[in-house]
This record gives sequence, structure tokens and C-alpha cells, in this order.
Amino acid sequence: MPASTAGSTQAMQTFRVLPFAPPPGSVALREEIRAFIAENMPHMDAPQRVNSWAVGNREFSRALGRAGYIGMTWPKRYGGRDRHPLERYIVLEELLAAGAPVGMHWIADRQSGPLILRFGTEEQRMQFLPRIAAGELFGCIGMSEPGTGSDLASVRMRAVRDGDSWRVNGQKVWTTNAHNAGLMIALLRTGEAGGRHEGLTQFLVDLTAPGVTVRPIIDLAGGHDFNEVFFDDVLIPDTMRVGAEGDGWKQVTAELSLERSGPERYMSCFGLFLTLIQRAGANPDAAMTGLIGRLSAELWTLRQMSMSAAAQLAAGNDPMLEAAIVKDLGNSFEQELPRLVQAAADADMDLSANEDFARLLALLLQISPSFSLRGGTREILRGIIARNLGLR
Repeated sequence: MPASTAGSTQAMQTFRVLPFAPPPGSVALREEIRAFIAENMPHMDAPQRVNSWAVGNREFSRALGRAGYIGMTWPKRYGGRDRHPLERYIVLEELLAAGAPVGMHWIADRQSGPLILRFGTEEQRMQFLPRIAAGELFGCIGMSEPGTGSDLASVRMRAVRDGDSWRVNGQKVWTTNAHNAGLMIALLRTGEAGGRHEGLTQFLVDLTAPGVTVRPIIDLAGGHDFNEVFFDDVLIPDTMRVGAEGDGWKQVTAELSLERSGPERYMSCFGLFLTLIQRAGANPDAAMTGLIGRLSAELWTLRQMSMSAAAQLAAGNDPMLEAAIVKDLGNSFEQELPRLVQAAADADMDLSANEDFARLLALLLQISPSFSLRGGTREILRGIIARNLGLR
């Protein structure tokens, strides 16, 4: 695997592989979602078909919701379909492979909904989950703050009791999709407990509430995924508290296993990989054959690891170690792929070039450094891995 170290090698050796088998009907489901994509996929410029889980299209998300492809594993009474988690994995894999614009609903389907389902009240489940599953309500995650980054235990933004509500002032940053979302799950400090991991609570925040301001953060390539969100005397009803007061850290760590182990952690550059194969043609030279073979082997290994983590989640386990390994190695793969392709191919790096291959490569060379930041930095992930291995 790329960027391997003695520590990561040991981590892979201790990766708990849970046996999994494709659920019945997997082949038919794969054909079904491919047909759906062919019929409903909007026209997209080539660069939009990579890192597509950050590219949003409201109508496509609504079409997915109507077809039952959002909230697939949730109970039917909440708008779900009671499908197997590995069936959901198949759908995600096909959507990412096609470069489908799933960014509008991605966070709500991956994290917000499962968190509400597991820790929320029945009233919260009935209020939010059917709308998420229908592709009508989109979510974002309010974790990072200026000066805290991936060290979530250092979150300082407070929620102060005010009658039957909580009064909130402060700022969240790097909030993906906040400009499209109606709902934020915010991690806030509600207590003065001595430990850094204590006194944290999660809340469901209506982003249309008075006092909430969303401002864009434009990236190097001119894209708008990230935002900063300001809270000025925002009142959050106590009925929108998720779980017990002070249980936020326990909930967040469970949530992050969902965020870090999915196929998006190794498929952000998949469109470039497919284009490379097409560009190589039927008779690639030895160097190109070797590169395609190497990337294929690494991709397949990451896929097996990610699916095993999904199987653990399906079994009710919390694969914190495995999720951290998948994200760390997946990010290394995603960042190395464009550089390897650049070294092997003679392509124009101009984003305005007519050749799709050159434009995809140029975009990914610009944005791939951020892949090891979103969802937790490499340093944070390796700290988790080291602690689980007894190395620190």
C-alpha cells in the first residue's frame, strides 16, 4: 500500500476482517442502480465526475429518495427500506463509480440519519428521517472550530441553558454542504467537567433559525464545498438535544466510524483511474500496464477492507480502528494516484484543456491534498491506530 510504515503494516495485520458475503439479489440490485443512473444522471462536466460525493444536485437526490436509495437500511416507518447494509454499499459504490452528484444528501444519509436513529428521540426520528430519506432534507456536521480542527476534544463553542432552550454563540468552520443544508448536528460544550472528552453534547440545529449565518469558503480550484457558520444568540430548544447531556463524545466517536470507512475514502479519484485505462487503450506499454495493475490491486484491497468495516457496522460493532485504517490508507491512495498518473502520462495540465483526462488530472492535483484533512487529519487517525495497538 502507498505511504506504508512499520506502524501501518502492523495496523493492517491487526485489521479485524469480518467474513461477509454479498446479500441475495446483489447482482440484480447492481443492475437496477446502474439502470437508474443511466436514466436519471444529469449532464455533468468531466471534472464534476470525480470527488462526486462533494458535488450536489437537488433533483438527482430527490430522484434517489423517491426510488428508495437514501436511508436504505432504516426501518420503513421512518421512510427507509429495511435493506441490508451491504446492499447500501453496492448502491454507493455504483453511484461513486459513475461520478453521480450525490453531495446534497450524502452527509445526511451517511451520518445525520444514523445518529438520529441511534441516539435521537422518537419525535426527532419522525420529524427528520422521512424527509432525509425522501431527499428533501439535507444535513451538515458542525464539529470543527477555528483552532481545533480534527482535535474535537478541544471544542470550545458553548451551549448555555436558557429556560427550555440552549443559547449558542460562536463559530463552526470547514462545514461541508452547510449552504445547502437545512439541518446541522452540532457538537457543543455544555458542562465544565475536568476531562476534555466530558461535558460535550450534540444538538440538531435548524440552519434557518434567527442568528445563524452561513458564509462560503472557496477552495483553490474555485469550488464551494466548505463554509463557516456563525451563531449569534441562537436559541436551540432542548427537544433538539441528541441523547443525554454530556454524551456527545461517545456519540461522535460512533458517528466517525461511519464517516471514515465508506467507499468515498478510496473512490474520489476513481473517474481519473477509469479515464487512464481508456486512454491507455488495448495495448499499453509495460510501464502503463504496471501502473494500472498496481492501482487495481490497491483499489481492490481497500475495497475489501472497507466492505469488512461495513460488515462490522452491520453486526452492531464499532470498527473505530478499522475505519481509521481505511481512511488513512484510502487517503494515501487517493493522493498518490494523481501524482503517479501525472508522472506516467504526457498530459496538458491546463484546466481549460479540451481533453477530459488532462482536466480531471489538473483538478485532482489541486484538491487531493485536502483528502487527508476532511474527516480527521492523518495525525489524528494514526494516533487512534497507535492507541488501539498499544503503541502510545
